Amino acid sequence: MAHIGPYELMTCGIIPPAGGGLGVTEDRKKVMIVAKLTAKQQRFCDEYLVDLDGTKAAIRAGYSEKTAAAIASENLRKPYIREYIDQRMAEKEETLVAKQDEVMKYLTSVLRGESISAEIVVEGLGGGLSRARMMEKEPSEKDRLKAAEMLGKAYGMFTDSVNLTGAAKVVIVDDLDG
Repeated sequence: MAHIGPYELMTCGIIPPAGGGLGVTEDRKKVMIVAKLTAKQQRFCDEYLVDLDGTKAAIRAGYSEKTAAAIASENLRKPYIREYIDQRMAEKEETLVAKQDEVMKYLTSVLRGESISAEIVVEGLGGGLSRARMMEKEPSEKDRLKAAEMLGKAYGMFTDSVNLTGAAKVVIVDDLDG
């Protein structure tokens, strides 16, 4: 597999040339990082993301078992490899972890009864036999109430304490002497 450099990527229009007030976009930066990696280094990075074990990743990427630990250590110290791994981890995290707006949309769909969940129902057939089947169901009143409560808390609709601000005159009377 041939190594494709930034010049080749620019001449075929994959990344725009620098200058002209364009600045470096995230996509351009990512393409530039990938362009620095050899095919084996990119494979190493992708394998490293599987289990975060550099030696195993190096072996799976095609490096020799004898030198895998040293190559892994060397690769992980290279700034452009580290940056590529960090970007890929951030992408993974973004797809795996729900954002605030996603949670709010889900709670709203439960509150409105728009979400559907699947449940397994076991039915008796008689003679000691039963079968399980999948059944779709809308949120119960309890589920909808819980979603409303969680949304209300998120929006600060329910407060248990009262905050008072302002100036007040405080007078201390010493009447312990008699």
